[in-house]
Amino acid sequence: MNDNKRTVAGFAFSAALVVASAILPAHAQDPLDRPLRLDAPTGLPVIPIMEGAYDNGDGSFTVSFGYLNRNSEELIDIPLGEDNYIEPAFLDGMQPTHFETRRHMGVFTVTVPASMEGESIWWHIRTPGHDLLKVPGRLGKMGYTLDMSPRPQGSVAPRAWFKEGGEIGHDPMGLTAEDTVSAKVGEPTTLTIHTEDISVRDPNDPRYEKPAPLGVTWWKHQGAGQVSFSRHPDMHEAEPIGTGRRQRMPEDNEIRLIDAKGTAKILATFSEPGDYMIRTRIDNWSASDSSYNDQCCWTNMYQKVTVTD
Repeated sequence: MNDNKRTVAGFAFSAALVVASAILPAHAQDPLDRPLRLDAPTGLPVIPIMEGAYDNGDGSFTVSFGYLNRNSEELIDIPLGEDNYIEPAFLDGMQPTHFETRRHMGVFTVTVPASMEGESIWWHIRTPGHDLLKVPGRLGKMGYTLDMSPRPQGSVAPRAWFKEGGEIGHDPMGLTAEDTVSAKVGEPTTLTIHTEDISVRDPNDPRYEKPAPLGVTWWKHQGAGQVSFSRHPDMHEAEPIGTGRRQRMPEDNEIRLIDAKGTAKILATFSEPGDYMIRTRIDNWSASDSSYNDQCCWTNMYQKVTVTD
């Protein structure tokens, strides 16, 4: 194996950290490149992570990938190409080029055809100034097999669609909009998603006397310029998320649908012309049987945006 290619073979979060710490360049400078320092503001690499895989029952399987940007402050952009690619090449293209700080789970999926049953795919990332890292995607043992079955109190992934009568997404595997949105540099553009929680829960359970609110969050997934988000005037005033010490106000890219269904809108402003992709995640993590770490209960939606001067 070439010295400039190292493999990140850990699937679990802790394993990814250990392997990552072992592959930092020998010329790493203190203090930013200390292997086990997790709170460095800048200078550390993005770690590609396989979350697991869904068995589609027909010989094909769908791999879920996420990442860890080890920096606490530095947002990193790595364009598609020699520093950010998936092998085999015909599966390349849906991975993010923009990496927010910290850990992000289930950011995109890749469906591997039945003709490749038993084989692996690979996601490669090279953060500027660091070695090329890669992680395999495969359908392995039960511990890495994901499922979308209802959770103990009935939680499943919400349904979501871009336009009335359009195709419906309903799982972390994701749905890409048929239509491309047009936008102008510097002008706020409305992005819209429709959604509903279809979880069936015990009506006699006091925890579900009211619907469990849905969370809707937008990120730049691909694109060269910066994207900023702000609250749309059609949406209700921001309300706190969580309870007790964990309560916080939503970020600019977050909306909560209190009735667990409805239309969510956000304003996106683009800094440069070009082609972008926005990822929207709809989740029901406010339910007692659903959480960020459970890959059953959110839906990814992707929307292409063409920005002109």
